Amino acid sequence: MDDGLITPAVLESLAGTRAFRRGEAYFSVGAVGRLRLTDDRVAALVEGSQTYQVELRDDRGELTGDCSCPRAAEGYFCKHCVAVGLAWLAQQAAQGAPEATAGKASRRDPWRDIEAYLTAQPPAALIELLLGVARRDDQLYQSLRLDAERTAGGGDVAAAFRRAIEDATRRHGFVDWRHAATFARAIDQVADSLAELLKPDTAATLAELLEYAIECVETALEEVDDSNGQVGGIVYHLGDLHHKACAMARPEPTELAERLFRLEMTLPFSLCSFDANAYRDVLGKAGLRRYRELAEEEWGKVKPADRKDHYDVSRARITRVLEQLATASGDVEELVAIKSRDLASGYAYLAIAEIWVKARQPDKALAWAERGLKAFPQQPDNRLRDFLVAAYLDRQRNDEALALTWVQFDENPSLQTFSKLHAVAGKLGIWPVQRERALTRLDDSIAREAAMTNKWKRTPSVPNQSLRVEIALWEKDLDAAWAAAHQGTCNRHLLIALAGKLEAGRPEDAVSLYRRVVPLIVEDTNNAAYEEATRLIHKVGKLMKVLDQSRDFGNYLAELRLQFKPKRNFIKLLDGVARSTEYTQ
Repeated sequence: MDDGLITPAVLESLAGTRAFRRGEAYFSVGAVGRLRLTDDRVAALVEGSQTYQVELRDDRGELTGDCSCPRAAEGYFCKHCVAVGLAWLAQQAAQGAPEATAGKASRRDPWRDIEAYLTAQPPAALIELLLGVARRDDQLYQSLRLDAERTAGGGDVAAAFRRAIEDATRRHGFVDWRHAATFARAIDQVADSLAELLKPDTAATLAELLEYAIECVETALEEVDDSNGQVGGIVYHLGDLHHKACAMARPEPTELAERLFRLEMTLPFSLCSFDANAYRDVLGKAGLRRYRELAEEEWGKVKPADRKDHYDVSRARITRVLEQLATASGDVEELVAIKSRDLASGYAYLAIAEIWVKARQPDKALAWAERGLKAFPQQPDNRLRDFLVAAYLDRQRNDEALALTWVQFDENPSLQTFSKLHAVAGKLGIWPVQRERALTRLDDSIAREAAMTNKWKRTPSVPNQSLRVEIALWEKDLDAAWAAAHQGTCNRHLLIALAGKLEAGRPEDAVSLYRRVVPLIVEDTNNAAYEEATRLIHKVGKLMKVLDQSRDFGNYLAELRLQFKPKRNFIKLLDGVARSTEYTQ
């Protein structure tokens, strides 16, 4: 680890003051286990509510940390990383800070010391040492056991590997994300050993063992939280190794086709592909023919889908297999026929239309899209509508394109549908008129919504102008956004966005909006909200300093302290702002 990479200031900068203080507490009570050092990393176990694995690394001159705790899983530099960093600093100090006195070259490498010690030991002592570690480390035991059985004369290699696969994938209840890495390491060890069988005389055995391993791992994944994708990555590796083993062993094609088809149809997650196209070079004509026979036999059992049908995983798998075969053969009619067995949604029609577009048959594509729109009048798919709008514009059917776009806006006034209107009307050269029409309808919609909200009240209901502000921001019309924001309520995130746009040219207006939003955020009553509010208060302070209103900013802080006095965590953050001289100097 380079000199100066780990310092208290760096640790606090990465973790934040609160996490840094907690890391100090962990270090001070001796929660950090023995440090393991290499040139570019420091690792240790930290005892907290659980035992956490921590590693600090030199990432191209920047300090990065990894920990098995939930906070680190969310991407934060956690308190456990801080504790390990402080432990490393303490160890350097205890060794007399060699980097400060004799330079980096004089620092001892503990790994070299260990290597020198082991080199000097007789074989019997090393064997005893390794056996002792294996008795405490189950993964090492399993690895040594597998190697021993493989090299023993007359041993059944396949049986030994099957036992190793079963041991590595065995679970005792659900494996959560904290223990998934340990689970993955056990499987990875077996995978590394399997890779050694990729030789002409053992490739056939390897292929069958890999199929068994992939099935076992995928079945296990149903009870494993593999959020980090470590186990899934191993499955991908096993699948790649399987193809290489088959290419080397050249198993009987029809038998291989049957095995591949079974795997493609039964694996829970299908993380690696066993479709015929992926193995075309190994299956040959006979294998491909057998694979298609099996697929068509299964396809014959499938009935046309009904809109009321629930999702059927078996149906989805055989559909995918047939689509892959049809795509590989280049038979568009066959592919459309397969797709046509499931027309239970508007998107299904769109998928067929896009197939015809790719086949350069736009008339057939348009016909399928129009069929889809008619088939679902009550549940239209806007993606299908967008496809038709583009097709109509290509054919100069401009009125139909515009009308279909207006339908979407009237059904759901939003920035997305407004921007669609802008795109279509802009192409037709009629946007100014269509824009006024859309904004008028939007204002009417806002007024109706306010009236409905006020149905049982005597006082007028305040209209929600959020969409008006959002559209004005999209159009980069800050005056319109400002006006709309003061004509009713508005989503606070939009107000913050507007304030950010106003900071440079209209700082007083930006301050006004930030001050409007801060109380709304604080009322959420949680620490994340308090931190967000404090960030905005910092912005207010900087802007008021520019406006030569530092005294007014002090009064503003006093008002907030009085208004939110019961919220002690917020007041602590507010006091931190008040202590800063950044806004008063």
